[in-house]
Amino acid sequence: MRDEDLQRVFQYIGGIIREEGAIPFAVGGVADHIHILTTLPKTVAMSDFVRVIKAKSSKWLRKVDAYYEPFQWQEGYGAFSVSPSLMERTTKYIFGQAEHHKVKSYHDEYCETLKAYGIEYDERYAFGD
Repeated sequence: MRDEDLQRVFQYIGGIIREEGAIPFAVGGVADHIHILTTLPKTVAMSDFVRVIKAKSSKWLRKVDAYYEPFQWQEGYGAFSVSPSLMERTTKYIFGQAEHHKVKSYHDEYCETLKAYGIEYDERYAFGD
């Protein structure tokens, strides 16, 4: 995704989240990945919620500019719950992605997070498309 389009994409995704009955606290990221801090509607499974966000945003993005005609999100996603006491810290983290990833790659950070929380994963599936 082009850097100049990121804010517009984040705003659009926030709108999708609101349409689905959730509250988007933070939507941000960098060209190769995004982070979303949101509530999850009580009657919707996480996988369905993510599917809707991806489907609606990619359909819209393909219409925004010919550059995005072949665009599609990666197949997978990561989802983590956040304690209310960490909402502010998580929001700052999401909005600081551009600076943060100048120091550490998404790949390295994601692996460190999974390891820190004892989550087993296979890199073939965690990062493959």
